[in-house]
Amino acid sequence: MRYIKLSFSAFTALAALLFASCGTPTPSGSTTVAAAPTGGGQSTVKDDLSQKNVVGVAVGSPDHTTLVAAVKAAELVDVLSNAGPFTVFAPTNAAFDALPAGTVDGLLKPEKKSDLQDILQYHVAVGVFKPEALRDGQSLGMVNGSNVKFSVKDGKVMINDANIVATVPSSNGLVCVIDKVLLPPSPVQ
Repeated sequence: MRYIKLSFSAFTALAALLFASCGTPTPSGSTTVAAAPTGGGQSTVKDDLSQKNVVGVAVGSPDHTTLVAAVKAAELVDVLSNAGPFTVFAPTNAAFDALPAGTVDGLLKPEKKSDLQDILQYHVAVGVFKPEALRDGQSLGMVNGSNVKFSVKDGKVMINDANIVATVPSSNGLVCVIDKVLLPPSPVQ
């Protein structure tokens, strides 16, 4: 019986300690809780010390200003700022410039937001896919629901018809720089 009383006493003391540590008492006896930021998603979190996420990598690159503008217009910044992991196949400004005249400006219009989201989501895969681990003929499902195909020849990796020219690791995945904009296949009618 003494063992049960001792165990019960130890349990009570532990429970009291845990309960007391759940919050910091204020002078009025209430408990303080850290306030959650309001008015934004993950992209509003300020962190200048950690490794950049996929959006931060693109924002920090002078060769990806068009991509960043498109991601903002498509309202995908918060989604791509989340934990992931994501592999983003990031076309350069030159890749966007190679599209027919007026294409980018047209896609940035509010009424074309869903088309822009579809194109951008065709550049994102859930998971980390390093180019050196990809195989010739490998197919991969992208966030928009369509598939891309990889080809590997003489150590060079291509996604559809775009060359992967560089990779940059990020806190929530990998950014693979590509030299063409990937256009999703047309929906079957």
